[in-house]
Amino acid sequence: MDINSKHPEKKSGSLTAWVAGFLAVLISYAGPLVIYIQAAQAGNISSAELTSWIWAISIGAGVSGLLLSWWLKLPIITAWSAPGTALLLSLFPSITMPEVVGAYLVAAVAVIIIGVSGWFERIVNFIPRGIAAGMMVGILFQFGVQAFRASMELPVAVFAMLAAYLLARRLLPRYAVVLTLAVGVAWAALDGQMRWSAVHFALATPVFTAPSFSLSALMSLALPLFIVTMASQNLPGVAVMRATGYQLPVSRLISMIGLATLVLAPFGGFALNFSAITAAICMGPEAHPDPARRYTAAASCGLLYIAVGIFGAVVTGLLTAFPPELVVAIAGLALLGAIGGGLASALADEGHREPALITFLVTLSGVSLAGIGSAFWGVVAGSAALFVQQYGRRRAHR
Repeated sequence: MDINSKHPEKKSGSLTAWVAGFLAVLISYAGPLVIYIQAAQAGNISSAELTSWIWAISIGAGVSGLLLSWWLKLPIITAWSAPGTALLLSLFPSITMPEVVGAYLVAAVAVIIIGVSGWFERIVNFIPRGIAAGMMVGILFQFGVQAFRASMELPVAVFAMLAAYLLARRLLPRYAVVLTLAVGVAWAALDGQMRWSAVHFALATPVFTAPSFSLSALMSLALPLFIVTMASQNLPGVAVMRATGYQLPVSRLISMIGLATLVLAPFGGFALNFSAITAAICMGPEAHPDPARRYTAAASCGLLYIAVGIFGAVVTGLLTAFPPELVVAIAGLALLGAIGGGLASALADEGHREPALITFLVTLSGVSLAGIGSAFWGVVAGSAALFVQQYGRRRAHR
């Protein structure tokens, strides 16, 4: 089914769309924020510069996601490269911040070029839907497993949320994730698990850093950042969109995201890209029952990103006040629908079933080769399996 069909316009905005957007933002910051802080400490980055980093990635992801979703009326979630942050952490303190900014600018230009040329979209078009779905499920599956692993730390909270989710799916299916989130937050507040000390008022102020270009920074940061962003971030992001039925002008979007990165790089913004995990939350029926209206969830996510960017420490503190196990559990339960639908899509075509399964297993394994994540290698392995199984068969039948 093609979701890009015409639907009568309705007034946007719903509780479920806002909750889906909030969950997407919460998950986006829950883990990568810790890596950001570690990277800043390793590079002796001041608190003002760290705040500028958070401002830049938040404004970049928020504005690009909001405008693109509203313009195309499609759920487009942009984020930033968490593996890119980990890469930066491994390079500090041997690399300076001006060199980092220079590398960001070069990587952004490379993204714009590959978007304008259309090369990336042509590569993506060769990936069968079953393999794309297998990669999507491989990415999301671990979140479903982690939701139940969290019960070892917070058994009462997790099982209370699971009970709320199952009952709501039976009685109020549209609000299942909303009620699950409400139960989790209520439990954390009543049990004293919320870290309110992390919340303090401060507005973000951008800090400009003039770029400096060096061959070592280009080879050690710009090139790996470009590769990991395209292979481990944008490729899964496009796969999730297509696996859920949304057809997007990939080349134009990649170019626009690269341009946003180019503008924000001097302030610490880097490697904006399509999101995969959080996008799945905003593209499922839990976000909105009408597929043509799910862009409102992505737009809500964009607005919340912008709020994080403007109010900096206040919103970031609120997001990090939640217990990590609670965030993991909510994410896993919110993604159950996407995981189930992805599995059904991946295994639906008998001729592609085994290659799709290989894609799923390799992606799930977390294997990383040459600094590129398992999502890319899952597609490579699944495509190779499909080639071996299918090559020459059509000609033989003739």
